[in-house]
Amino acid sequence: MALRTDEQGLFCDWEKANDPDFKIYFASGNDGRKVLNLAENPRVAVTVDLYSDDWAHLKGAMVQGRATVIARGPTFRRIRALLYRKYPQYPREAALDPSDSVVVEVTPTRVFTWGLE
Repeated sequence: MALRTDEQGLFCDWEKANDPDFKIYFASGNDGRKVLNLAENPRVAVTVDLYSDDWAHLKGAMVQGRATVIARGPTFRRIRALLYRKYPQYPREAALDPSDSVVVEVTPTRVFTWGLE
């Protein structure tokens, strides 16, 4: 089952989330609190949920894993290109430059879901 939302464009295909090559990527400023925390402790949890006032309809997934900060190089450029393609406003509004930005790669170690049965 897939977790979807049209507003945020978040998708989680269950088969892919269990694939050993599955990764989650996000970008951040290289001096942001998030990145500074990851330098001290690379263990992370990423949660995506579809909220409902009726809690019987809550759906979500939590991915626990290890983060790697990527400051430059081919992986940085590849992920930046994917983000720019998905969000065309990125280059204009929040350009990702190796001089002040990083990409964070999350390698999942555990995946939990609820309401996706």
